[in-house]
Amino acid sequence: MQKLITLLIVALSTSLSFGQKIKVLNFGTFHMAGTSDARKVEFDQKNKKSKADTYEIAKMLAAFKPTVICVEVVPGENEGINLDYSKFVTDPNHKANYSGEIELIAYQVGKLSGVQKIYGIDEQKTAPYNYSIWNELKHQTDSLTSKKYMEIIFEEFDGIDTLSTLDKLKYMNTPDYWAKSININADILTHNATTGNFEGADEAAKFYRRNLRIYSNLNQIPLNKNDRVFIIMGNTHTAFLNEFIKRSPKYELVEVWDYLQ
Repeated sequence: MQKLITLLIVALSTSLSFGQKIKVLNFGTFHMAGTSDARKVEFDQKNKKSKADTYEIAKMLAAFKPTVICVEVVPGENEGINLDYSKFVTDPNHKANYSGEIELIAYQVGKLSGVQKIYGIDEQKTAPYNYSIWNELKHQTDSLTSKKYMEIIFEEFDGIDTLSTLDKLKYMNTPDYWAKSININADILTHNATTGNFEGADEAAKFYRRNLRIYSNLNQIPLNKNDRVFIIMGNTHTAFLNEFIKRSPKYELVEVWDYLQ
């Protein structure tokens, strides 16, 4: 019986072989041009030191040698962002229309690596998401679990502002930080409900839906086995994408820390 099971496992793994997987460097960041997110990281994108720091980080990431770059804009903006990127590459005096981490890191990585095209993979049609339901919902069956968890994590995350830009991004690209990011934006909200209802879970589901759609946008990009994909998005999207990509038969996650040295 054991021999039969072994043979079946071998046969199944052989039949599901997809050949060479496409390498993906999935990089999480804070939003460098400001954000409406609940938690913000202090950063002045116009500061000379900030620009110098992000350029050094871009050089590190460019060592991955991507052929495709994906950013946090919707696919409907692909034509506009590629026109902007092309001007950025060819005209040193061009003032980029897409600022923050797109200009400071994505564009620089692309320029250093010779990337021809940038793709937007964000999704914005999902209904508005209530980040604060854990603190706003009345008559919850359990209001303490989320409240205590959020207090601890927010205090920890507030310490990020004391770090250098590189150390901020190193810290934000760790499994522990990714897990906490998914928790505070989604999973912990399942504790927030009134009797017999699912208010917090429904809010979390919206965020899962958005990230699944982001992943679907990635999957709709025409790629071949020789492509190398660099994704740069807000850290929580990175956390979700890591979970999806690591189970994918198509992609192979590359370790971010191999490049942040």
